[in-house]
Amino acid sequence: MSTLMRAPRECGSWFWDLDDVAAPGLESALLVASRMAEILGHHQLLTPHKLEYDWYVLDSGGIGITTSLALTVPLGDAHLPERVLSSRPSGYPNAEVDDIHVVGAGTWVNASGELRREHRLVDLSVSPAPVGLSAEVAVHHDIWGWFDFAGRPHPDVHQLNAPRLAAALQDLNSMLGSKGEPGEATYFGFATELGIGTADALDDGSGPDVTDKL
Repeated sequence: MSTLMRAPRECGSWFWDLDDVAAPGLESALLVASRMAEILGHHQLLTPHKLEYDWYVLDSGGIGITTSLALTVPLGDAHLPERVLSSRPSGYPNAEVDDIHVVGAGTWVNASGELRREHRLVDLSVSPAPVGLSAEVAVHHDIWGWFDFAGRPHPDVHQLNAPRLAAALQDLNSMLGSKGEPGEATYFGFATELGIGTADALDDGSGPDVTDKL
């Protein structure tokens, strides 16, 4: 059972516009996702288990159907794009794949230094949209920030996890050839270039208590 609370919105996210890195399209998106997942896996932040993706029809919009595909082959497998397309809803022969979400588990470290596995510790998505390839990484837990969700400082947890996220983001920037752009702030936190920003502390040293929205 998970010991972490997960926020319904991201605590921070990073976006890469990949127009200059790879061509748009499904095959390209899956190859980029494979390279990004490999880096996140190197830092023990993501071991992919499945793909999730919606479908849309050009000039009509989304069709309201989400597909979940178990990853029985590596993300970089040459036959994976064909498997994805074979899962197209039969009633929509012209449907195209929307954002591809790589779903899996990652490892975090608690205050005692123990390694713990967590489902969707890090979210990775890649868009194969014909207007241009893009990717996003997002986190939904408080272990990356100085304060927990209740506003209590947890420096030990922060120091054991935040540097791992920062190193992964640095490696992603290097591999993709551009810096990930921090996403918009949410009720649960905000991203900096390589991590989660620290909100202004109150007089007693505590941070924002956001548990009312969890």
